[in-house]
Amino acid sequence: MKNIAFFAVGIIFGITMTKSEAISWFRIHEMFRFESFHMYGIIGTAVVLGAIALVILKRLQVKTASGNPISYTPMELRPVRHILAGSFFGLGWAITGCCPGPMYVLLGQGYWIIGLVLLSAILGTYTYGVIRHKLPH
Repeated sequence: MKNIAFFAVGIIFGITMTKSEAISWFRIHEMFRFESFHMYGIIGTAVVLGAIALVILKRLQVKTASGNPISYTPMELRPVRHILAGSFFGLGWAITGCCPGPMYVLLGQGYWIIGLVLLSAILGTYTYGVIRHKLPH
């Protein structure tokens, strides 16, 4: 039953991403060239709604599927690390025209070439996991 819920949320996510044009290469490049507020509006709305949802869930003392209370622990701010990581993420986002969520939506819509981008993202994540202990954190 839990898998059906995940499947339903995934379908809703895909429809939302498609209808909002968040998977559009052109919209993403407009954002990176500061030509349109569209994507900033979508991202800003998601951040605000996520914060509101987190506050509500904590006040209602909702538990996770494993029974733990919902909590949020902020990450320690390390400017060099975060600027470098954000630059790599943003560069990949600008080159490919999509971030991780839209990759799956585009793949689900039949844009098979995005499979190469998704495979590259998975390989990059795996590589980071292998060499993480050697990096300055």
